[in-house]
Amino acid sequence: MQFSFAHNNFNVRDLDRSLSFYREALGLTEVNRIHADDGSFIIVYLGDGVTPHQLELTWLRDWDHAYNLGDNEFHLAFRADDFAAAHHKHAQMGCICFENPAMGIYFISDPDGYWLEIIPGK
Repeated sequence: MQFSFAHNNFNVRDLDRSLSFYREALGLTEVNRIHADDGSFIIVYLGDGVTPHQLELTWLRDWDHAYNLGDNEFHLAFRADDFAAAHHKHAQMGCICFENPAMGIYFISDPDGYWLEIIPGK
């Protein structure tokens, strides 16, 4: 028996704002969308165009407060083929929330406060 990664899910409060952020910050694009018949949720799958892994963004119509991310110790990591250019772009966007120069990595924060690790290319 073998398992492989399919997707990770983040629940978001403002779907359009999140889609814009992920497109601008990481170049992710929509690959699929599911609408509940009653309008209670929308699920959007984003892909990087390189790997089969997807990020699932779930919007819930009746959710009216910020998500509790706890200590926010979980995260997704993205490899940047041009780390310096990525860092410059994210600094201009104002979304860098933590840097660890000794490890050669940094984190950006999405509109809902989820942390995304940026690591240099191989």
